[in-house]
Amino acid sequence: MNLLECLVGIALCVLLLNPLLKTSADLFVKQIEYEKMHALTTEAERALELIGRAIRMAGYQNIQSIHQKIDQKNSNLAVEIHKRSGYQGSDSLMIRHELSDGVDFDCIGNVLTSDRTKNNLALQGFLVDRQASLPKGAKTNGGSLLCQSLDRQGRIQNTTLMNGINSFRVEGLGSHSSLGQRAFKIKLQMTDGASIQKDFERIFTTRNLP
Repeated sequence: MNLLECLVGIALCVLLLNPLLKTSADLFVKQIEYEKMHALTTEAERALELIGRAIRMAGYQNIQSIHQKIDQKNSNLAVEIHKRSGYQGSDSLMIRHELSDGVDFDCIGNVLTSDRTKNNLALQGFLVDRQASLPKGAKTNGGSLLCQSLDRQGRIQNTTLMNGINSFRVEGLGSHSSLGQRAFKIKLQMTDGASIQKDFERIFTTRNLP
């Protein structure tokens, strides 16, 4: 076999292998995108479940409570929405409720006890802030969803739940049923900081507010 035949053989191999290599590269990219999307979806579902659980607890009053009830006049203490107050113009949501006779948890899994309340009300808040502790020059992949709760001294503490939040929106929908329960639309936009931006939306209804 002479040199010319070798070169022709190599050229033919390249022509045959190039489509296969391109297909393999495309499949690899798609697999990475799928894994990123799956991770973002899992995080979004976890965040929405925590937010929904807090909304359902909003305004709860223990039947054994001897404290002043959260009536219609001051029921806005139970749910507070602050529009465009966070990262990328995201909203923030504050939930207050009394403790039940069972075991209650805040949005990061701490057991709620009387020393984690203020004026006998537990606090669960959700807001988006810039990612903290990023290495210098590192590219951000959205903001951080923070859980706001009270420590054992009744002071507000912020704990990061997850990253990859591009925006967080809360919209009050008013009464949702004949019982007068209040409904809220929650919108999360997740991002990988590059090509993926995925919207997630759920509606949650209170159980304890008129």
